[in-house]
Amino acid sequence: MAEQKLVATTGNALVAEAFRQIRPDVVAAYPITPQSSIVEDIAKHVASGRVHTNYVTTESEHSAMSACIGASAAGARVATATCGPGLAMMWEMLYIASGMRLPIVMANTNRALSAPINIHCDHSDVMGARDSSWITLFAETAQEAYDNTIMAVRIAEHPDVLLPVMSCLDGFITTHAVDRACMLDDETVAEFVGEYVPVNALLDTENPSSHGNFSGLGGLYFEFKAQQRAAMARASSVVAEVGERFAAISGRSFGMVEGWGMEDAETAIVVIGSSAGNVRHVARQLRAKGQKVGVLKIRCFRPFPVEEIRSALRGLKAIAVLDRSDSFGAEGGPLYLEIRSALYDLQERPPVVNYVYGLGGADVKLDLIERVYSDLSGIAVDAVEPAPLTYLGIR
Repeated sequence: MAEQKLVATTGNALVAEAFRQIRPDVVAAYPITPQSSIVEDIAKHVASGRVHTNYVTTESEHSAMSACIGASAAGARVATATCGPGLAMMWEMLYIASGMRLPIVMANTNRALSAPINIHCDHSDVMGARDSSWITLFAETAQEAYDNTIMAVRIAEHPDVLLPVMSCLDGFITTHAVDRACMLDDETVAEFVGEYVPVNALLDTENPSSHGNFSGLGGLYFEFKAQQRAAMARASSVVAEVGERFAAISGRSFGMVEGWGMEDAETAIVVIGSSAGNVRHVARQLRAKGQKVGVLKIRCFRPFPVEEIRSALRGLKAIAVLDRSDSFGAEGGPLYLEIRSALYDLQERPPVVNYVYGLGGADVKLDLIERVYSDLSGIAVDAVEPAPLTYLGIR
């Protein structure tokens, strides 16, 4: 393993350090709370000469992703950051970036979408973009945000993938709270990500190519989409492979899912992001009282780790899925729908219930998590009829 430096800093500062160590050719970005300090720190690193990156200040997030697309198509290694309404303003460009198979890396500091106006954490921004063909990683801690951002480069640029990657961290909770983390040295990160060798770069005049062509009726649009799906399917093994290589240099394991207490669990909560820590804390307390409870954290949401989830949840008596966003008009939140679909083909399907929680930064108190485990116990032991969807902690 490489030597590492122990630091106490915020998730945003660590993501900015990861970008500095990645040494992108271009960063095009627009500041938006709670992402702003990421791009502010990157700008400082550029101004101080700590990294030789072309930092492009744009007039909007739509323009920021447009500039990233142009730079990546030209053959540059490209990074950016956004959140919430900024991600929504990029909507059109997200699909163009993935459709053109451009390995852009973007940090997204999860923020609620208006209305009413809200600057705090939930996952409605990224879940709205879940079908845009971006590989999507979630961090629980500042350490994971740093690690995921570095791994994202190798995943995106892998020749079997060539898709953009979104590295998500929860707004204010992970972005602004000071956390303890270990940083790799610059040389180790540079060696890990390697030199970027672009494919079909516009500025490669010896091998001319075209990008963004019109594909109307009878064109190749359908075939392009099929190729994107195939690339996303291949990304599963690439994410696992990159995670193993990163673990070898950092000593920190990476799994597309991470279980706690799942070996003999009878009930479990499935969760994404910073709330996993709260859930594990309650699970430990209940384990000490003899209750066989578990926690399954999802670190990679796209591609969705179906087989890993089936393996982890098979045989349980009851499962609760915590969604920090809602899918209005559907049976539940986005993660719940994915989990239900993943378990559908099992011969014995455990009951799965959904809790929408923490919208707009609503507090995730421990007693709320205790209530979820209590509900699961009622379903598993007393055969209580479960409520299919609960807004957890609502007044």
